[in-house]
Amino acid sequence: MDLEAILTLAERLRTEVRKTVVGQENAVDLMMVGLLSDGHILLEGVPGTAKTLLAQSFAAALSLQFGRIQFTPDLMPGDVLGTNLFNFQSHEFSFTRGPIFTQILLADEINRTPPKTQAALLEAMHERAVTIDGQTYDLGPRFMVIATENPIEHQGTYPLPEAQLDRFLFKHIIDYPNRDEERAIVQRHGHRAVMPKLSEFGVAPVAGVEELEEMRASIEAIRLSDDIVDYVVDLVRATREHPSLQFGASTRAANMIASAARARAALQARDYVIPDDVKILSLPALRHRVVLAPGAEIEGLSGDRVITQILEQTPAPR
Repeated sequence: MDLEAILTLAERLRTEVRKTVVGQENAVDLMMVGLLSDGHILLEGVPGTAKTLLAQSFAAALSLQFGRIQFTPDLMPGDVLGTNLFNFQSHEFSFTRGPIFTQILLADEINRTPPKTQAALLEAMHERAVTIDGQTYDLGPRFMVIATENPIEHQGTYPLPEAQLDRFLFKHIIDYPNRDEERAIVQRHGHRAVMPKLSEFGVAPVAGVEELEEMRASIEAIRLSDDIVDYVVDLVRATREHPSLQFGASTRAANMIASAARARAALQARDYVIPDDVKILSLPALRHRVVLAPGAEIEGLSGDRVITQILEQTPAPR
């Protein structure tokens, strides 16, 4: 697939998602980059900001199977992955697949379930496979997790461990819409009290699995110069050396940023990565991978602010 075709397909995708969701352009772009670079995304936002509708619309516009798991404190790993059940007629165990067997998985309020269940996603997110009673089941190459969490409630939540957070390519903050966007949302959805069905808006698929595979193959040919590689490595290493950060980003973060930058370049119809690709993606790719030093928290600094400082201070190639 040529790069102009990728650019056209990306714009058609945005058009279809706009039929249901007002705004959230950055979220759609990051989700597309994540899908094409084999990454997962964590969406953090207050309730009622269309996170679920956004994920549904994204999957529908790409003809991908969509599944949703509502994470709760009593959710068990078997409820996510599936389990072996004994058949008394055949006297054999048969595997019943869990809701994780899909292509786009919405892990809704992922921080409401205990660490044991959260950990059930680790292998799935990293290996695109799950292991049940010693048997490995493939989830397919286009498996993607879109997880959500609520930033304003702490009671009854279990913060995601660093090992799990590191599996996410991006963490994107979904803010309240601006006034014009909120007015458009009320005009479009204000006549109903429940979440609308996609069928009511005529979201049409713009691509399927074959087109996505062609796009993924095209992205592998995007050029990543030595200067850009050095820039990515310098940014990641700077997070480990900054005095306001107790822990910095891992080497996995550098690999993911490089892969995501290639995907963004392709979506811009370029066959090479530029520094702006890295700059734009670095904040959502790093904010969940750094841990503030205690002194920085006392001073009121945030991880986003420190990463922004690092981006400003790290020389970009010309």
